[in-house]
Amino acid sequence: MKTITRELPALESAYPLEQLGEKEEILFLDIETTGFAARSSSLYLIGCIYYRRDRFYLIQWFAEQPLEERAVLEAFFTFAASYRYLVHFNGNHFDIPYIEQKCAQYELPFGFEGFQGTDLYVRVSPLKHFLKLPNCKQKTIETYLGINREDTLSGGDLISVYHDYVKSPTEEAYDAMLLHNAEDIQGMVRLLPILSYVRLYQEGVRVVKVNANYYRDFHNVGRAELIMKLSLPAPLPISVSNYAKGCFFSALEHNATLKVPLIDGELKYFYSNYRDYYYLPAEDMALHKSVSSFVDPGYRVAATAATCYTRKESEYVPEWAPLFKPVFKSSYNAPDSYIELTDERRQDRDFFAAYATHVLQTMIENTSVS
Repeated sequence: MKTITRELPALESAYPLEQLGEKEEILFLDIETTGFAARSSSLYLIGCIYYRRDRFYLIQWFAEQPLEERAVLEAFFTFAASYRYLVHFNGNHFDIPYIEQKCAQYELPFGFEGFQGTDLYVRVSPLKHFLKLPNCKQKTIETYLGINREDTLSGGDLISVYHDYVKSPTEEAYDAMLLHNAEDIQGMVRLLPILSYVRLYQEGVRVVKVNANYYRDFHNVGRAELIMKLSLPAPLPISVSNYAKGCFFSALEHNATLKVPLIDGELKYFYSNYRDYYYLPAEDMALHKSVSSFVDPGYRVAATAATCYTRKESEYVPEWAPLFKPVFKSSYNAPDSYIELTDERRQDRDFFAAYATHVLQTMIENTSVS
């Protein structure tokens, strides 16, 4: 087994490592194997990047022969014992279970129970369509962020390279395997700014300005929209814009604009306990039975779920989850729900922050492939 350690003076993170954990307790991890199933393939390389004294360092454990994979595992876990935070790419589905299965195979008393993990793939995958990514492979995200590699091979390409190396070692094959693993891990450090989009989704936004815009569309129909200027929790590395659920979002660095349809007109609020109400057809409204004794029986009927409502003229914005009440609709079976933009809400920045976050999360979850 070979152990390779070197300083990475050119490697920097454009994302605050403190968001992941204590800097010097973070370990970036990637492995190289000859297959997906631990029982029928070999683990020949484990690589890690760690942070010490304002520098990144790379350490790799390489099995020159398959029989050395036990030694690779022992060396890795001995080194990793002083770390608490593990960062990987799709490690929840591959690297970690693979290593655990190898430990079980060799009856080694090691595991990942003491680590807090960050799987970059799991974090980013919900944003695939919103960021207009064709897939969430690591190299795809690196390309999105403008990260270039020297390595041109894939993990699959290296399987035959390792098998040939075992039979007849060459410096060229050795360098190719170490380079691929090193660039995978360095790529993880460099693509950390992608987590700024995740924070946008998870942490929400701050609204700094709100105004209404009234205009006529292409068909000369009068429209209105609510425009919110936002401050984001972390600067975005690449500008992003998207349209979903009738809303438009665009952002660059710390700032963003969110446009939401503004409905100016009459909507209905439906009472849930319709059996306690009468519907008054002439008034087109429902009235509670406790106050309807003065109404002539000929002018009232038992309310149904679809007729148990009161009407209100106001300005409304759409809502896709039951976060704010009361909720208004155009009809009982209408798919869209709205909340009233009351005078109180117009003055409430906390409301707008919560509402803008709700809209943005809905857009991210409902953006389809273009």
